[in-house]
Amino acid sequence: MPRPLGELEDSVMTRVWKWNRPVTVREVLEDLQQERSIAYTTVMTVLDNLHQKGWVRREAEGRAYRYEAVSTRAAYSAALMNEAWTQSDNPAAALVAFFGMMSPEQREALRDAVRMVQGPEETPAPQNPATENPTAENPAVENAAVENPVGENPAATGGETGR
Repeated sequence: MPRPLGELEDSVMTRVWKWNRPVTVREVLEDLQQERSIAYTTVMTVLDNLHQKGWVRREAEGRAYRYEAVSTRAAYSAALMNEAWTQSDNPAAALVAFFGMMSPEQREALRDAVRMVQGPEETPAPQNPATENPTAENPAVENAAVENPVGENPAATGGETGR
């Protein structure tokens, strides 16, 4: 089960993901030092910890290591979302609340992703305006929205969370 990366771990992994190639402690250090004061040994420890946690693999190069990401940032984000969703006592409500927090652009990206996963032959064409509202014809989703632990119904408010 994935555990969210700490702030420094995320900063280091961001560089490893961005460069998409094996990197040295020195390269990461020099890039991080453009933003903050940090010691070589700190970066080395973080990369070693990420290696032990399975986020990066390493290969010896002389007396140093080169580190490379084991998976992509997208896979990491997806694992975190899946973990959060499966931890919910009401996954449908969690999804409705999450969708309600999305911007129109994010909802469109979600629609595109669903089409990619389902394939064009499986994607049902909207037949009436009610299909745009996921609660309109699905009592399970409607009930989940009503039971939203935040106490709001994002589907009913057009995606606004009231915050």
